[in-house]
Amino acid sequence: MRRPLSSPGRTEAECEAKVLAVRAEHPAWGGRKIRQVLQNRGHPAPSASTIGAILRRHGLLDGPGAGERRGFIRFEHPAPNDLWQMDCKGHVPLEGGARLHPLTVLDDHSRYALMIEACADERTDTVRSGLEAAFRRYGLPRRILSDNGPPCGSGGRGEHTALGVWLMDLDIGLPHGRTYHPQTQGKDERFHRTLKAEVLARRAFAGLDQAQDAFDAWRAVYNDRRPHDGIGMAVPADRYRPSPRSMPGAIEPPAYDAGDHVRTVQREGWFYFKGRRIRCSKAFAGKHFALRAKETDRVFDLCYRNHLLGQIDLRQDAD
Repeated sequence: MRRPLSSPGRTEAECEAKVLAVRAEHPAWGGRKIRQVLQNRGHPAPSASTIGAILRRHGLLDGPGAGERRGFIRFEHPAPNDLWQMDCKGHVPLEGGARLHPLTVLDDHSRYALMIEACADERTDTVRSGLEAAFRRYGLPRRILSDNGPPCGSGGRGEHTALGVWLMDLDIGLPHGRTYHPQTQGKDERFHRTLKAEVLARRAFAGLDQAQDAFDAWRAVYNDRRPHDGIGMAVPADRYRPSPRSMPGAIEPPAYDAGDHVRTVQREGWFYFKGRRIRCSKAFAGKHFALRAKETDRVFDLCYRNHLLGQIDLRQDAD
């Protein structure tokens, strides 16, 4: 039996070759992203489902439904730098037995990757150093969302950490995701899956410097070239702009109102007020709190700079 001279159900060879070329450049990208890239380059682009069929025909998609759109509800903050999401991407093994701790910071509104830092650990000084570099480059956000683990959180115990106090000194709020609910930081969690698929799963790194080089190269692709489903197939750089709040050269001491009761936190994490010894956190040692009277007698707001930490109710029995 003779083969037909043409196959109307199959994409033209030239278009198919362009699809496969984009896929070869970015082996983790699916039909929607490849279609957007072809359009951005001025090429005719078949539908995302047709591109998915091309990839599957060439053995480049696995499983039923691969490349299909997922149904879920998205929420985003209305402007860049309203909220950054920060997290560490687990412990990634390096050649020779050392461990890599990728520290990522993502802008909630634009999905712009502000930082992917190849860190040797997750200690306070390490994270603070990375954030300082990001603040100098992009300015200060209004808030940074992190999980409850150290150094940002206290493992769900509700205590403040040294890193959190430093962020408050910079007038940055530090909300935390619910314990055991990583979906609170859904955008950063999704970003980590993308980082794993497009970088971490494709090579092993000899050391931190080699990993950082790979992160820097991929971050440029992610921010400037990779279409993002969550923002209408735009690239994050189209929606991001630096913050107008610059990193200060020095942190000034807090200024409180004349009617505030100002107290100094002792080294052990206590301060004294109206004959009561009140526990807070050792992270505030040497810092000055303000207690502001409420309308209810003997009830006070406990404030650090512009941040409300809680209430003190002196109607209750002493500690």
